Amino acid sequence: MKKYIAEVQHIKVMMTLLTDTSKNIQISAFHIFKIFVANPNKPREIKVILAKNHERLLELLNNLSAGKGGDDDQFEEEKELIIKEIERVSQLSDLDL
Repeated sequence: MKKYIAEVQHIKVMMTLLTDTSKNIQISAFHIFKIFVANPNKPREIKVILAKNHERLLELLNNLSAGKGGDDDQFEEEKELIIKEIERVSQLSDLDL
């Protein structure tokens, strides 16, 4: 898993899947995407992608809901943590990245 979440092409795929028309695919992509974002040892390349795409990512995440039968409270809590981490990464200066 550590190798997977260190690869830029994998986070790009998950970001693309977050825009899918299927709510189930979006939710599944979110659960994998959050591992990239929550990783405390994110490679610089992953941080750069999150920072460059933060506005679109925040918009996508803010519009994402757990859907029917999901654990809404846990999902919303996780989503809020991921949003905060994306905001934190996006505020880092270029020197910190």
